[in-house]
Amino acid sequence: MASARASAHGGRQGGAALPERLQPAAAGALGGAAVAPLNKGRSRSRCRCRCRCRGGGPRRDAPPLPQPGEAMAAGEAVTLQLGPYAGCVGSHWWGLQAAAPPGPAELGGGTLLRAAGGREESRTPRLIALELKGGVGLLGRGAVCPEAPAAWRGDVASYVEQPPAGGASPRDRGQRMGDASSDGKSSSGTSLQDATSASAQLDVSWDVCSGSSMQVWSDYLSVQLHPRSIYIIQQYNHNGESGRLEAFGQGERLLQEHGCVEELEDRLHFYVEECDYLQGFQVLCDLHSGFSGVGSKVTELLYDEYSGKGILTWGLTPVMHNMGDSQKNFYRLMNTVLGIVHLSSHSSLFCPMSLNGSLGLKPQPPITFPYINYDASLNYHSSAILAAALDTLTVPYRLCSSRGSMMHLAETLNFSGRKVAAAWASVPFPVVYGHSLPDVLHTYQQDLPWKLLSSCREQNVSCCFAQSVVLRGISKEGHTSSCPGKQPTSPLHAFETAEQILQQYSHAVFPGAFSTFHVLEQPCMTRPPYPRFFSPLLTRQGFLLDKHSSYSAAAVESIPVLTSLQSSSVLHTLLYSLYKDVQKLNIRRWASFFSAGVEQADFHEAVEALRTLSQCYETGFGDYKSEGETDSD
Repeated sequence: MASARASAHGGRQGGAALPERLQPAAAGALGGAAVAPLNKGRSRSRCRCRCRCRGGGPRRDAPPLPQPGEAMAAGEAVTLQLGPYAGCVGSHWWGLQAAAPPGPAELGGGTLLRAAGGREESRTPRLIALELKGGVGLLGRGAVCPEAPAAWRGDVASYVEQPPAGGASPRDRGQRMGDASSDGKSSSGTSLQDATSASAQLDVSWDVCSGSSMQVWSDYLSVQLHPRSIYIIQQYNHNGESGRLEAFGQGERLLQEHGCVEELEDRLHFYVEECDYLQGFQVLCDLHSGFSGVGSKVTELLYDEYSGKGILTWGLTPVMHNMGDSQKNFYRLMNTVLGIVHLSSHSSLFCPMSLNGSLGLKPQPPITFPYINYDASLNYHSSAILAAALDTLTVPYRLCSSRGSMMHLAETLNFSGRKVAAAWASVPFPVVYGHSLPDVLHTYQQDLPWKLLSSCREQNVSCCFAQSVVLRGISKEGHTSSCPGKQPTSPLHAFETAEQILQQYSHAVFPGAFSTFHVLEQPCMTRPPYPRFFSPLLTRQGFLLDKHSSYSAAAVESIPVLTSLQSSSVLHTLLYSLYKDVQKLNIRRWASFFSAGVEQADFHEAVEALRTLSQCYETGFGDYKSEGETDSD
């Protein structure tokens, strides 16, 4: 069983007040997660299908709460993937779920997965993925999971085509029979039964080492999906120079179309109605493209229709190239700024994640990891690292033995208007084989043992307000290496359990921060289709060797991972630098961006909201210059 511990030292530092439209509706002990979002004329409506999941009637009855001292299984969460890169991260994330060892586990599989057709041995993601036309290839060798049509309302979907002559990689039209988004062309693929008769296990002979054959995320999807999981946006193309979803306003306008909203709501109701205890929603959203506008409207819908449920949103950006294209660079910055403001407004907690060195105008080298040799130009590689971090960051509300929930995690970090969090990770956590956890952490007295995954050039934290730390893949006991009666090598060596050691280390590095700790022995599984990009210095279990051995990178099957989800001063640097970059722009040159649907007055309001949000993370000590000094630059 996993263990958790929370601690708080000193008082919390208050942040600057947000504008009235972004202030919490009610302030609790932790600041409350309810926020008055930037709604544009959307009214709360009753459910058309009169289901029991939201405004159309009482919510579905949840099972009784456990008695004191009795463990409660983690509740369910519905995941939404919005955009191609979100699909890349999600594809790896579902692969990590599928690779989990059988038998009793510390993480509850039912949180993210549902029993397919009522069969517990066959599980599919509780997922809704919005993709562009041409952005979905062959959905693994298992395609979609077969289920009786009577199990849900709607037509059966098929996303499989026969491989074309010449052996080229097949590409799916992404259509659903009877779907309003279909282009009306019939599928010439194999039947659903034929597609699903093959094993869902991915063939390890696939080119998972170089990633050269991985063009879209479905090329390395190793799990089956429910027929209702994928919704293809036919109005925009995945490839080509025309018909692209480039601007925030395009995405917003798309989710204002009645047919698209109706289809999304129907799919949400289908999954929510299956849940006994719905924790909330995980939203993986591309931040750099027009999908940031899609995410804004999706999170607004979730906020309106599922009041009281957690909404954790992860804004994802691939490693960017061709930064010399001024229009693409401008669109990316504008989408990012608008996405951060709107997504954080509608979510319980928002976290930007990327291996980019910066999200601003000035390019920075991508993040490097000492024991991973990845190709930053491949989304297949960069998304795998983010997926391993995401799988660990979300541990607190997926534990079998924990009473924690998505909302609890959000409320730990979002007080005083701080709705944005920063993600840190050590992938893999460099534990030397045969050494103890105090030995490892003792070597990180000056530098932190993790890398910032939220695209900010500042890697040191001057102040941490709150954090959620997760360490997985190591033993929880027997970490002392001192003999009885002998003086400990360091204060860390005086403790025996991993929780105590992490707590002591955290208090030394971040004095005064409110911290929670979770330690579990279950590692992050990295079997194919996870990339084989690890250093040859790692053992099969991902531990670091003292010297070179006969192990190869292909032999790494699991790794230990350390993550921290923080509300810290580094976010002032990130948010305020974006604000300053926008201030440098002559937006009158880019009328095409605003013609897509964003009013300039609304944009200026969002920019000021970004500045106000950045002030919530000011400490006055070592921040990203002072605002007066920066304004004079």
